[in-house]
Amino acid sequence: MAVVGARSNRHNIMAFPGMTAATSQQAIIAATQTFYHPPISTQDIQPDRPIGYGAFGVVWSVTDPRDGRRVALKKMPNVFQNLVSSKRVYREIKMLCFFKHENVLSALDILQPHNIDFFQEIYVITELMQTDLHKIIVSPQPLTADHVKVFLYQILRGLKYLHSANILHRDIKPGNLLVNSNCVLKICDFGLARVQELDENKHMTQEVVTQYYRAPELLMGASHYSSSVDIWSVGCIFAELLGRRILFQAQTPIQQLELITDLLGTPSEDDTKTACHGARSHILRRPHKANSMAALYTLSSQATHEAVHLLCQMLVFNPDKRISCADALSHPYMDEGRLRYHSCMCRCCQTTPAGRQYIADFEPVSPHVFDDCFEKDLTSVHQVKDRLYQFIFERYKGLYRMPLCINPHSAAFKSFTREFPQNSHIISLYK
Repeated sequence: MAVVGARSNRHNIMAFPGMTAATSQQAIIAATQTFYHPPISTQDIQPDRPIGYGAFGVVWSVTDPRDGRRVALKKMPNVFQNLVSSKRVYREIKMLCFFKHENVLSALDILQPHNIDFFQEIYVITELMQTDLHKIIVSPQPLTADHVKVFLYQILRGLKYLHSANILHRDIKPGNLLVNSNCVLKICDFGLARVQELDENKHMTQEVVTQYYRAPELLMGASHYSSSVDIWSVGCIFAELLGRRILFQAQTPIQQLELITDLLGTPSEDDTKTACHGARSHILRRPHKANSMAALYTLSSQATHEAVHLLCQMLVFNPDKRISCADALSHPYMDEGRLRYHSCMCRCCQTTPAGRQYIADFEPVSPHVFDDCFEKDLTSVHQVKDRLYQFIFERYKGLYRMPLCINPHSAAFKSFTREFPQNSHIISLYK
């Protein structure tokens, strides 16, 4: 009942041994040639089904025909409409293939396009996660202090890895934090991610980060910013986990900025040095407001002194004075989250007959920075399309893993293509 499957030159869809022909024809993905797989019961085969929609496309829960594993299949349609969007997609694909971290979602596979002339969409396979942090926060499910600590620990752990690779996420929000039933969390959606720009004279786009989680320097029109924009977003999420409501929820960017100053107080001129003239004038001509960060203690009974102390270091108006991921992970509040994660949740530490064997570095950095030099000479959509097409095929060289492709004859695929335009307004788990 899968959407993906293997494909031969004759476009034969290869089924699991034990699967009926009717069952295999339901699969959206297929393998590209005949292969052996141990027999499995047809009762174990789950139907392919949509799990989310959004502006980016659609995500389905499908079965990998090579091993029977349930995975997420993300369709990215209309990739090559213009140079800016096609380069962003290329960058996102390269990043997803670069990531190697437990708390960062990565690409398990990319489906091979049939022909470059008909190459208009990309299908990426990732690990299947069950929900996201937004859905957990708004649910009636109780969240203990342990939940908050282990979620925050994993967010910071994944973000430390990204920042060490010189990557800014630029859209950290609860909906982009995927969670499984065992509380393992992964950062996803790198559509707005980019490499840190070291040259402060180079302009960086301000149209990033969902408004509720947007740092004040972005709201005030800063043309250059750093990884501290992600830390601000984490601080907003931390407060949201404690209070089960959005901390700064305004209708417009100006109102958003005013809500921030209501809590943090009126910033100094030095704190607004990166702001555009209009934004600085608006803030400084308003009546002076005193700091009211003590109100954070009223978020919930879990807003302890340690929690609020760390939160106050994340929610700092001046990005240069905001705490870093590494320093936040060293805060005493994170000790219990670290212990719980590494004692029973992580894959990096191992349980042996002699007891738990812990890894030397609990929060590893990336061994390499992400190199975006591939973008420098891309000047046309056709060029991006050709490079991306070659990149997908090059990934399989030297690998003993069978390529996958879309099975366009499956009933599930017909539903797959039909449902996206009709339901594109629905927010996805992977948005």
